[in-house]
Amino acid sequence: MNKKMQVLLVALVALLLGFSPAMAKKQVPKVDNFIYFIDHSSSMAFSYKGQRYVQFGGVSKIMMAKSLARELNKMTPELGYKAGLYTFAPYKEYAAMAPYKQATLAAAVEKIDTDYSVYGRMTPMGKGLEDLDKLPLATLSGKTGVFIFSDGDSNCGVDPVAVAQSLKAKYGDNLCFYIVDLSDNKHGQQVLKAIAALGKCNCIELGEELLRNEAARERFLECSLYEWIEDEIVVFRSIYFDFDKYNIKPEFVPVLEEGTAIIKSKTGMKVVLEGHTDSIGSDQYNMKLGQRRADSVKAFFVKKGIDSSRIETISFGESDPVATNKTAQGRALNRRCVIKFKSM
Repeated sequence: MNKKMQVLLVALVALLLGFSPAMAKKQVPKVDNFIYFIDHSSSMAFSYKGQRYVQFGGVSKIMMAKSLARELNKMTPELGYKAGLYTFAPYKEYAAMAPYKQATLAAAVEKIDTDYSVYGRMTPMGKGLEDLDKLPLATLSGKTGVFIFSDGDSNCGVDPVAVAQSLKAKYGDNLCFYIVDLSDNKHGQQVLKAIAALGKCNCIELGEELLRNEAARERFLECSLYEWIEDEIVVFRSIYFDFDKYNIKPEFVPVLEEGTAIIKSKTGMKVVLEGHTDSIGSDQYNMKLGQRRADSVKAFFVKKGIDSSRIETISFGESDPVATNKTAQGRALNRRCVIKFKSM
């Protein structure tokens, strides 16, 4: 096959490969902030349901709450939230609101004392929610989720359900309650269920089920903090290169001009450029050559006015062929840069 026919074959394959969608899932946050709000009252120092459930993270409800906070934090993706950790009965700040990092919140969780005297210690959950409103809720912007780790056994002060209701009235859909239910009597169960029923964005799950079942923790986090969405990636075109070259050939300039127009018209779009090579040469050399090919296409787009921050370049070297490397025609198809678009 002569060189002209090879070019025509490559162009035909490029046309056939144009604009094919591929779907990938990504996590997106449901809230801007979240707070771990842990019941540190006298009732939490007692065993859960009168039993010493060591398999649930410890021999007391506060130990279970600490284990739950630890395990949920391990599974929480860092998606740009602000996060903090507070206790009530007594009200105390263990980690001020700050950009969420697993390690930071984990360190705060470990500071929670699980061995304390219950003498004279009460359970003013309603007062704790009022304190939370003053700091940090009132200082936050956007949507906030409050994880309440509690047995619900409020026994003094204002009614916690009434306070939670007033907070929902104040913040509306910008406030959600995520109840980690450690109740072991009917009163506590009723309190926690009543708070969970105050809004559509609220979630509730039994603490023992969360400790027992990783899938339950995953469901709880999906209910509260994030969701999965389909991230559409569109394969726009591939352009092709001569052997050991990375300069853009004139016949592919119209393809890149078309790509430029699409990128400019879609401001929420990101460009992914994947550089590829045939199998001639070492792996190391071909990785660098694939990168130079991707970079040359990026330079074209940037010169045409596309912000470089919207362009990602990746080299696959010879690792992802679309045709056999045993023939000249196959190697010609593998010497390419794939241009993909995806939402930012």
